[in-house]
Amino acid sequence: MTFDVATIKADFPLLSRVIDGKPITYLDSAASSQRPQSVLDAMDRYYRESHANVHRGAYRLATEATDAMEGARQKIADFIGAPHAHEVIFTKNATESMNLFAQSWGRGHLHAGDVVVLTEMEHHANIVPWHMLTESIGIELRWIPVDENGELDLTDLDRLLDGAKLLSVTAMSNVLGTITPIKRLADAAHAAGATIVVDGSQYVPHLPTDVVDLGIDAFVFTGHKMLGPTGVGVLWGKTELLDAMPPFLGGGDMILQVTKDGFTTNELPHKFEAGTPAIAEIVGLGAAVDYLTALGMEDVRAHEVSLTAYAMRSLKERFGDDITIHGPSEPASRGGVLSLIYKDVHPHDISQVLDQDNVYVRAGHHCAKPLMQVMGLNATARASLYLYNDEADVDTLADALASADDIFGF
Repeated sequence: MTFDVATIKADFPLLSRVIDGKPITYLDSAASSQRPQSVLDAMDRYYRESHANVHRGAYRLATEATDAMEGARQKIADFIGAPHAHEVIFTKNATESMNLFAQSWGRGHLHAGDVVVLTEMEHHANIVPWHMLTESIGIELRWIPVDENGELDLTDLDRLLDGAKLLSVTAMSNVLGTITPIKRLADAAHAAGATIVVDGSQYVPHLPTDVVDLGIDAFVFTGHKMLGPTGVGVLWGKTELLDAMPPFLGGGDMILQVTKDGFTTNELPHKFEAGTPAIAEIVGLGAAVDYLTALGMEDVRAHEVSLTAYAMRSLKERFGDDITIHGPSEPASRGGVLSLIYKDVHPHDISQVLDQDNVYVRAGHHCAKPLMQVMGLNATARASLYLYNDEADVDTLADALASADDIFGF
């Protein structure tokens, strides 16, 4: 597949929609991406031709459904460089994946006074589960600070990790676009005797991913930010780590045996997949991986670096000091997430003004209130770029943003 944005955009049915005579400019992929026709077709084909429950049926449809689901698992394992497909655990989203890890690994390994290290740029999904363990177990949380450039301040990393049991960190900030130095963090965590789990929700859709090369122990991400459907996420973990974790939910398919006296757990990955899974969504995620693989993640990344550079340059040239773009100034050090402050216009007002031109951005705290407190803000307007966006989309954003001047009398 050639990386031509016009051709790519045509693969996404929603992006051809016209509302009130104006096309859609979708700039909210950090919240949820759009889906190509191939993903929609894969899910529809499963429901029309092969729907049955998986793993337990001995008839043709059940076998086809099982093969489709397990084939998707293998695709996802290959996509992230996992050594074994059984290390890929399906959940309903990254939030559930992190909660699974916190409740299973956390309750199995952490005790009162044990230290978990987070960063100030984490999404609430990588904060609240650890606050819950603080309340129920009495663990201690330490925080890696964020500097004025939107980067992690690692000056005191060794001190923060001293005696820690776990480092839980995002691979890319959903507010600042900052790409964190995961390899360095993993090496430091292991040197301190700590385990490292990484939130890859903003990373996997945009960069080539190899969990072995990153040197991490566990990894979570979600399907709906990487061209897949909602309702499916992934927890990857090293085999030995997952084997040592107790099950999170109890019920069908996670058992090997059940008696009146107790139960024994099934082998991986089924140990953590109680009940009927989101089969169609998993199939759809497999199709999304096919689409991204055909494009080539190196090319996806190169396109986004180039487009991010254009967006940051053109917006500053047009609006000067009237606009602030938070996060690293170097496009190669960040993702295509642009958290904006424009003059004195409230981010929610900006979003509503842009909506009049069908330019869709996110306004709010982006589920990262601790980071917002550090930044001294309540909210930003966030435009997030993806593989189906181009320079024309950025120009449309700028034109729509300029219209705020007329509305608010600047």
